[in-house]
Amino acid sequence: MPNFSRRNLLLAGPAFLAGLDASLRDGAFAQTAQPQRGGTLVYAQCSGNRRGGDATNTRHPYFMVDLITRSAYNSLAWVNENLEVVPELAESWRPADDTLAVWEVTLREGVRFHNGREMTSADVVSSFELHRRRVGFAQQIQRTEAVNERVVRFFLSNGNAEFPFIIAEYDLVIMPANPDLDRIGMEGIGTGPFRIVEADPQRRMTFERNQHYWKAGMPYLDRLEVVNREGQMESAVNGYRARQFDVVINIDPRLVRQLQGERETDIVPASSGDQAVIILPKHPGSPFQDVRIRRAFAYAIDREALVRIVYGGSRFGWVGNDSHLAGTDPMFVPRPVARDVSRARQLLAEAGHPNGITLPTLYYAPQWPEMGRYFQVIQETVREAGINLPIDERPNDGYQRFRMGDPDVTKGNWHRFAYTAVGPRNPGISLFRMRPENNESGYWSGPATDRYMALYRQAMVTADPARRKAIYAEMQRICYEEVPAILPAGRNNVLIKRQNVRGLNNHPQHWSITWDGVWKA
Repeated sequence: MPNFSRRNLLLAGPAFLAGLDASLRDGAFAQTAQPQRGGTLVYAQCSGNRRGGDATNTRHPYFMVDLITRSAYNSLAWVNENLEVVPELAESWRPADDTLAVWEVTLREGVRFHNGREMTSADVVSSFELHRRRVGFAQQIQRTEAVNERVVRFFLSNGNAEFPFIIAEYDLVIMPANPDLDRIGMEGIGTGPFRIVEADPQRRMTFERNQHYWKAGMPYLDRLEVVNREGQMESAVNGYRARQFDVVINIDPRLVRQLQGERETDIVPASSGDQAVIILPKHPGSPFQDVRIRRAFAYAIDREALVRIVYGGSRFGWVGNDSHLAGTDPMFVPRPVARDVSRARQLLAEAGHPNGITLPTLYYAPQWPEMGRYFQVIQETVREAGINLPIDERPNDGYQRFRMGDPDVTKGNWHRFAYTAVGPRNPGISLFRMRPENNESGYWSGPATDRYMALYRQAMVTADPARRKAIYAEMQRICYEEVPAILPAGRNNVLIKRQNVRGLNNHPQHWSITWDGVWKA
């Protein structure tokens, strides 16, 4: 595999990116032939799945190989490639009153499970009895109620203007009702386009067409197989070249230039994608208790260099603003100042470090192939401001447990100065991730935190999107000033596929890719 140096990536420049855009228009996006039925598609995925199952539970939607649950299951709603929420198993939804704390969902008629039984509101109620106990996003649901066979009411702990995005989460799928919550979902029966026929835990899963699928005429493929290649991108690309795989998901964007000339290959980027969260722990003795050091670190990072060097330009990367919002989100507010080395030095001097500072070791895992390069760029660019940043790569296995520590800092087992990955979601979910009790905020606290959370609560009961946007802008301003965490730059997810694979769209949320409209020419 070639060595993509900083110089090579810089030389790519606008001409290369414009040529790539042209090739995409002429290839993957210019396919007008009618879909054909039949065939098998095998894809490899390179992203980490920290919840991979074992022989007892691997068919359950919480533990599938790649968390692309819509291969076998559906949720009530789906977030499309533009990050808009649209109906799936639900036909419609509406708040029951102005509090936005009770929502009424009307189900689609004629939906059948893989075993042929029709889905009803009882299945939705049963599924959410599990979800609200086991899934963080659903814990706001206090109870559900079947109004009739096609209508379900959701009673929330507080109002949520963006609740339809919650019922679109990949975990929150609908399964056949079962009074035993320990057994619901274990059989792998859903309403999705394919039914699970074979599962090798954390390695491979095989699906066949669901003859009862609720979308008429779909899916087109007879068979779908996913192979886990977490942390093995080179192996996945070699398998693609050897024609073992038709598609590889979440490749390193730096490979685009090399793969552009690959025979019979389309490169399909998403409009946005995941980003890295640098967690700044604020336990006793941590330098990040001092907001001046946090601000200095944020000012010192050359975010444009990250996008240019690591991702080859804005076609495949974007500058973050230290909130969890993706750069393509219409609610996103760019940082007023992306980089200011002089200001960083001044802040360090004010904090008692006029000659610079050595920070604790920053830990990361290669959850994406480019992570080593990503943190090397950060390490080099902050040095200019007098910040010495040791970095250390840890294996994917056990990394989450290693970095998280214990939220009770009195025990001394504190969370580490480390990285985690987040995907793009709606603003309510994304901005809530900076709450003080969440590890990703470094357990941020104080008056600014209180103000931030008060604004969040206000936004959740504000039905008017324009008014919510103004509230969200203020929350992002607080993130800019307080720097509870650093999110310097994000990646546009990239997949490669053979040109005979049609109807496959990439997605900013890689877990939301759908396969029902995919076919092979």
